[in-house]
Amino acid sequence: MTDTSQPCWYILHVYSGYEAIVKASLERLIENNNLQTQIFDVKIPMETTIEERNGKRKIVERKLLPSYVFIKMIYSNQLWYWVTNTRGVTGFVGPQGRPIPMKEAEIRKMRLEEVAADVNFAVGDTVNIDAGPMAGFSGLVKEMNDSAQKALVSVEMFGTQTDVEVEYIQISKAEGASL
Repeated sequence: MTDTSQPCWYILHVYSGYEAIVKASLERLIENNNLQTQIFDVKIPMETTIEERNGKRKIVERKLLPSYVFIKMIYSNQLWYWVTNTRGVTGFVGPQGRPIPMKEAEIRKMRLEEVAADVNFAVGDTVNIDAGPMAGFSGLVKEMNDSAQKALVSVEMFGTQTDVEVEYIQISKAEGASL
């Protein structure tokens, strides 16, 4: 186990359909027992999709991972007991029900926290796309949106220049390019 004095994200397995009930119960547990300094956040990762039924389009919120709830807390045996005895919780994800903290890359991928990327490139620089559907491509930065943490990069695909929007954390400055 890692340093237990720092808050980490953990994964809870819950009964299917109980995600919102578990989240509400945990928030009540935090409030009733003044655990704000030990449990910092409870999240159910959601995605917005467009669903078409009977010829009508509808925007729908769906659970990214049904039957899982994410909790940011400073681990202790007492908290483990309270959390695992919450209605709808089957246990933590980990060996023998003991939690394993999520890695920084997993937290970013699940978008549990907004992580500000260190930007070492500027408009006009050549960058490599390291992750996402455009991984492996290189291109020229045309625009940067610091508030959204995204850049507009011009890449060559099929012999033509195409502009793609890429998150800062997915790109790195190309070797030999100047700032």
